[in-house]
Amino acid sequence: MLVLTALGLAVASYLTYIHYAGIKPLCGRNGGGCEIVQTSEYSKLVGVPVALIGLLGYIAILGSLLVRESETSRFATVAFTVIGFGFSAYLTYRELFSIHNICEYCVSSAVIVTILMCLSVWRFLRGDPAPRASRPPELGNEPAAPLGSAGS
Repeated sequence: MLVLTALGLAVASYLTYIHYAGIKPLCGRNGGGCEIVQTSEYSKLVGVPVALIGLLGYIAILGSLLVRESETSRFATVAFTVIGFGFSAYLTYRELFSIHNICEYCVSSAVIVTILMCLSVWRFLRGDPAPRASRPPELGNEPAAPLGSAGS
């Protein structure tokens, strides 16, 4: 999950960088669908670039993975990835049905967050790993019970 989150951070960082730098994305011919998607009216939410929102989301997921694992941290990872999945699904819908162009970086981020969501739900439902059981004493190596004890 850490590797996938790092990949998501890389994609979101790149998209955030090109947004603020005002440069064309490296994808397709002359930016292809990526440029159209990145400059569309749906590339911002209340004035905030969706790439930056994605970057912050991946940072939150990373944070929830780096803290000591507990039921709370696993639930936080599920919450962040479910929200990310929902946001990516909405943006993918906009790409397909409103913008009529696809950004390969956006699709890769959507795939990453979908896999992260599935893994985080599995991790949460799995619960705490079973504690290691202490090894049973080997036969013949138990200490002898003293004479007259309750076990005799």
